[in-house]
Amino acid sequence: MYSEILVPTDGSKAAERAIDHALDIAKTYGARVHALYVVDTSIYTSLDAGADVVIDALEREGDVATKHVRAAAEEAGVEVVSEVVTGTAYRSIHDYIDSHDIDLVVMGTHGRTGLSHYLLGSVTERVVRTCPVPVLTVRMSDEEAESAASSDDAASTGDANESA
Repeated sequence: MYSEILVPTDGSKAAERAIDHALDIAKTYGARVHALYVVDTSIYTSLDAGADVVIDALEREGDVATKHVRAAAEEAGVEVVSEVVTGTAYRSIHDYIDSHDIDLVVMGTHGRTGLSHYLLGSVTERVVRTCPVPVLTVRMSDEEAESAASSDDAASTGDANESA
């Protein structure tokens, strides 16, 4: 039923949960897993001088995230390929689906609601709405979401305190 499974990753806890599900499905069906990290350049189009530095850092982050998927897949005995690409996230995911004959996408979702969802949008939501193949979304548990939000708040508060 499934032979090529795409796992878009951003290295987050939500993506981590999706990896586990994708590997389980891949083992069941003897499928190959594709780990994809998209450096979303559309966010940085307004930066002038520093854009290259930011994009280089994000590409390194993508290498780390896809290597993590690769290691987990190899440990599970699942064939894996990985790629880091640049572009608009949901469009790059669609392009990858088309060019690699993907038949299932497994994505994590942060479960954001309200203002944060409105402001940040949702790559997962856009993929679900427009994807030509089935998409399995894996939501973080409430405890994981709260922990991740607390970590984000602490990191931003710490950064602000350090620069003051």
